[in-house]
Amino acid sequence: MSMKKYTIQKTPFIVPTTDGKLIEEHFGNATDGNKNISIAHMVAPPGWSEPFQTPEFDEYTYIIKGKKQFIINDEVVVLHAGESIKIEKNARVQYSNPFEEACEYLAICTPAFSIDLVNREEA
Repeated sequence: MSMKKYTIQKTPFIVPTTDGKLIEEHFGNATDGNKNISIAHMVAPPGWSEPFQTPEFDEYTYIIKGKKQFIINDEVVVLHAGESIKIEKNARVQYSNPFEEACEYLAICTPAFSIDLVNREEA
């Protein structure tokens, strides 16, 4: 009897937040203990932002709806729906949504997202 060579995720881990952002991790540390990659669906509300950070992982972001602002090593980048970006590990970055509509996007981190690897600055 052969084992399945796939996993369907129907119950992603909902990361508790206090800033109104929705984070649904489908695969990764919180969901299945995978330390190699994390895949999350996110919705950042209008006006949302988080402190600068210097993650020890590469992060790929694909914008589904809305816009998202990135400040990467002092350069401001705005992505729109249908666009994507790879931010290399050890880049100083701030993520935000200073716009009037929510931003829905996918984030993929390699290795997997871990709060211990984010290196957030004090707000």
